[in-house]
Amino acid sequence: MGFVDNLQAIIDGLLFGTTYSLIGIGFTLVFGVMQKINMSYAAGSLAGAYCGLIGPQLLALPLWTVFPLSIMASGVIGWLIYLTCFRFIPLASPLATLMSTVGMLLLLDEIIVHSTAGMPQNYPAIYDGDPVEIGDFILRADLMGVFLVCVVAMGVLMVLLYRTRLGMATRAVAQQPVAAQLCGMRLQAVNGLTFVIAGLLGGVAGAMIGASVGMLSPLIAGPITVKGLIVTVIGGLGSIPGAIVAGLMVGAAENLFQALRNVTERDIYVMLLLFVFLVVRPGGLFSGGHGRD
Repeated sequence: MGFVDNLQAIIDGLLFGTTYSLIGIGFTLVFGVMQKINMSYAAGSLAGAYCGLIGPQLLALPLWTVFPLSIMASGVIGWLIYLTCFRFIPLASPLATLMSTVGMLLLLDEIIVHSTAGMPQNYPAIYDGDPVEIGDFILRADLMGVFLVCVVAMGVLMVLLYRTRLGMATRAVAQQPVAAQLCGMRLQAVNGLTFVIAGLLGGVAGAMIGASVGMLSPLIAGPITVKGLIVTVIGGLGSIPGAIVAGLMVGAAENLFQALRNVTERDIYVMLLLFVFLVVRPGGLFSGGHGRD
């Protein structure tokens, strides 16, 4: 492959990498507020994307309703994950909460498999227009639509976190939970809303993954979970800007590795990228950007 082909692969990877950024942000939000890893997050995002298909397939709703239904369903699933895996389990037992989310990941995966008989489901594109040619490069219309939707979702999140009372409460709980509680903030309510917000972001990511690939498969829950965690670690635990940058990096690197080698080897090289960062910069690109001091 020539230079132009490699650069084209990187551009496509950057456009798709915004979905990884959203998954990484979801992990980061929960970790920043609760200092816990929600292993079922990516599976919940994909489950929400599957739920979005119920409208057109079973209720004869217009095809575009897939996307808002996916987002709303993921928000509900995020709330249910909080109730099941965190609300009534002592947070002082980190292994208990971690294993409960692993169990939830397996449960969601099994529900998807049994509901779809393990068969991939077609998913509509967010935008099905003609590609844009810029010199020797081609920008896919569907990937540009995915990129724009993800960027808007990130912008809305930043406004929510830094321009609203809810965002102020979330950041206060993340930095000093005891002081926030003394100021009258309800920790359980803030924690639950954090899961809902993360779930809504995950719904956007899950829907955009389906829109860019053209289908959803039960087999992608595991890889998306792993790549979301890789993005979180590379970006720096608790750092939203780090998750955004790392998601773009992983998307670009993954697509380039796939172009240079093949699709079956790309995950190996993404893991090697993680190991390099753990050695060179173990704290991540931006460490502690949203977590507790």
